[in-house]
This record gives sequence, structure tokens and C-alpha cells, in this order.
Amino acid sequence: MTTDPISDMLTRIRNAQSVKKAEVVLPYSKIKFHIAKILAKEGYVQAADVVDQAKFPMLKIVLKYQNKRPNIQTIDRVSKPGRRVYVKSGNLPHVLSGIGIAIISTPNGLMTNREARARHLGGEVICEIT
Repeated sequence: MTTDPISDMLTRIRNAQSVKKAEVVLPYSKIKFHIAKILAKEGYVQAADVVDQAKFPMLKIVLKYQNKRPNIQTIDRVSKPGRRVYVKSGNLPHVLSGIGIAIISTPNGLMTNREARARHLGGEVICEIT
């Protein structure tokens, strides 16, 4: 059992891309599903779906490559169980001067740093992706 399931998800994606896997299957949770949907919407992965396998539902993420290089160059966890990182709407991170995204957990749900900035919302910085 992992103490940080989001970090486990990001590590599985990172490891699968390093060996050029087509997809990643991991245990389902609502927050991981919403993170995967944001990655799909932003074009970092092809698709994210819930698959029923055996007793428990699983999350299947289809990875995306261009010219044999993964679309996700780096994916880093910012807020960890030992150190939570919260930001106000005026201090939202700019990842690589706007090239990358940060996923923010706001009172209105998970969203990218651009969406949170447009809605004037702050929250917990989950991860940064480039």
C-alpha cells in the first residue's frame, strides 16, 4: 500500500514512458481519474478510461508519443503528504513560461493553472507537467 497514490500514478506514467509502453493500467480513484482527464484534455496523453477488471475498477491511460519521444517530458509532484503547497490566485505557478501546465486542486475541483488564473482561484498545487 502506498502512502501517496498520486505520486505512485505519476511514477508509473514516467516509468512506462521510459520503456516506450503504449498504455498504463493502475488502480482507480476519482482524483487520479480527474488528473488523467486533464492530461488527455491538454494533449499529454491520448485517452484515460475506467476499465472493470476482476473485483476492482482500474484506470487505463493510453500514452502519446511524437517521433518516438513521449509528449510528457517531465512530470513532477509538487505538493506531497509531508509538505503541502498552497497558492493564492495571484501566485499561481508559470511552468516553463507557459509551455507546461500545473494541476491545481481548487474549491471548484481540479483544473490547470491557466483555468485557475482565469477564474481567480487558488488552491493546492498537485503536480507540474512539461
